[in-house]
Amino acid sequence: MPTNPSVAEYWTAAAATFDAEPDHGLTQPAVRAAWSSRLREWLPSPAAAVLDVGCGTGSLSMLLAEQGHHVTGVDLSPGMIAKARRKLADHQVPVLLGDAADPPVGDRRFDVVLARHLVWALPDPLAALRRWVGLLRPGGHVVLIEGRWGTTPESAVGISATALVAAVQPLAARVHVEYLTDPALWGKEINDERYVLLAHV
Repeated sequence: MPTNPSVAEYWTAAAATFDAEPDHGLTQPAVRAAWSSRLREWLPSPAAAVLDVGCGTGSLSMLLAEQGHHVTGVDLSPGMIAKARRKLADHQVPVLLGDAADPPVGDRRFDVVLARHLVWALPDPLAALRRWVGLLRPGGHVVLIEGRWGTTPESAVGISATALVAAVQPLAARVHVEYLTDPALWGKEINDERYVLLAHV
């Protein structure tokens, strides 16, 4: 993973083929249904105000909008933003160009901050977590979908559930981890660590 200022260029280059992965584009009905079901379990009842940080091409934002939530997306990559805006054009979802670690949302507050496969790539994850918690209304939720991906410990990238729990616990009243082993979520069998961390602030 490159570091700033090349991060935006890296993800813009990746945008053209990003949705080819089943869990990115959610074009396979079974994968789409699996993510839709999990999001219903993890988020409050609609219509919550949800900030999707590092929204990429907007696939999860679209599912949430279809469920009746009021979603705002943020991403650093112009290429990802362009695809997200096209994908979300019929769903009235604003998609902002900006740093997901410090979203350009002014004094707005949200019921949920959602991030998928983002925390591990941030230069200062603790600062980002504090910022996201500060954007929540009282009783808000942080939903972090993360993992460690790789065939060996030496080649793995990402952040373990243990490490992320240690980072989030001082900021939250309750923290829960659910391991995401269902192949339907990924369009294939997996053998690495994938999970969601749910924090109630």
